[in-house]
Amino acid sequence: MSYSFADSEEIKMLRESVRDFAEKEIAPKAHDLDENEEFSVELTKKMGELGLFGTVIPAEYGGQGMDYIQYVVAVEELARVDGSHAATIAAHNSLGAAPLYYYGNEEQKKEYLPSLCDGNGLWAFGLTEADAGSDAQASKTKAEYDAANDEWVINGSKIWITNSASELTKGITVQAITGKRDNGKNELSCFIVPADAKGLTRKVMHGKMMWRASNTGELYFDNVRVPNSAMLGNKGEGFKQMMETLDNGRLSIGAMGLGLAKGALDLTIKYANERQTFGKPIAKHQAVAFKLAEMATRIEAAEGLLYKAAWLKQEGRDFQKHAAMAKLYCSEVAEYCAREGQQTFGGYGLMKEYPIERHYRDAALLRIGEGTSEIQRLVISRYIGC
Repeated sequence: MSYSFADSEEIKMLRESVRDFAEKEIAPKAHDLDENEEFSVELTKKMGELGLFGTVIPAEYGGQGMDYIQYVVAVEELARVDGSHAATIAAHNSLGAAPLYYYGNEEQKKEYLPSLCDGNGLWAFGLTEADAGSDAQASKTKAEYDAANDEWVINGSKIWITNSASELTKGITVQAITGKRDNGKNELSCFIVPADAKGLTRKVMHGKMMWRASNTGELYFDNVRVPNSAMLGNKGEGFKQMMETLDNGRLSIGAMGLGLAKGALDLTIKYANERQTFGKPIAKHQAVAFKLAEMATRIEAAEGLLYKAAWLKQEGRDFQKHAAMAKLYCSEVAEYCAREGQQTFGGYGLMKEYPIERHYRDAALLRIGEGTSEIQRLVISRYIGC
């Protein structure tokens, strides 16, 4: 039997260091950052100094060389305290830096990755468009080849792109139409686009219900020119690259769900042991105690599923089905725990001064981002032969 259900000393140290950072550095500022919809450059750089940028990137490119279980644990511990800062790390690593590492050539890796592993630069994943969300192949953004200058000219737009419009953003990997396939469908390719490219407009999105301290942007491409050498991988491989990237990203979204659920449970247990009704703590009332027991049980199941998916990825085995399952289940457990936690807090759970209120809002995104719960069920159903 090869399974081990105990954290290694290395995992314990990582968990403790990230938890300590999240509780001491992020927690005291999370409410105000959320209230003001403010992305914190200071905290983002501090997360980089802690070693949370370039987590799974090898040391030869400036990364931390973590395995996927370590990465999941790091994201989980951030999400216990605040979803916005966990989102910054998850999107940068899974969607930003990782595609450059997996699909970039040696020259591209050496040019871009070191500056994305030290905490001073963020990279974004330009897939979603106003009319191309779950149907990611419906992209309208186009890239036309200018043979005279050996350049691609990009026109179109992207929306809801995490880490794309901050002062730390160094660039975006953009999916665009580059022609037609023999079957008449659009050919899609990916391009490396610097944040300061001429013709690129990056607009911060405000008014979000959740992840209000995370940077989210709208992108507009008006004859943005990039050299032919800026193509990521081969022409026509863009959609495959994006889908494989989302497979990896589901692990980090699962970690965010697990962390949020654990944070909600911690907050609820503490409150339930302090709040008294009818002469005793509400944790002693069966109605509340059973809520907490159900939350804890679902969290335990979610952790096992997520860690197995991360282990499969790390071992080089097929992990895609389990990643979809983990993303689906962890996000829905997060919503359950946040909702039941808020219910336990009663009226106080509706007040922004209590973190459970922020957890309740943040949980909503996890069912939608990087593939809705409905899309995850579609993916899973195909893997099981439907």
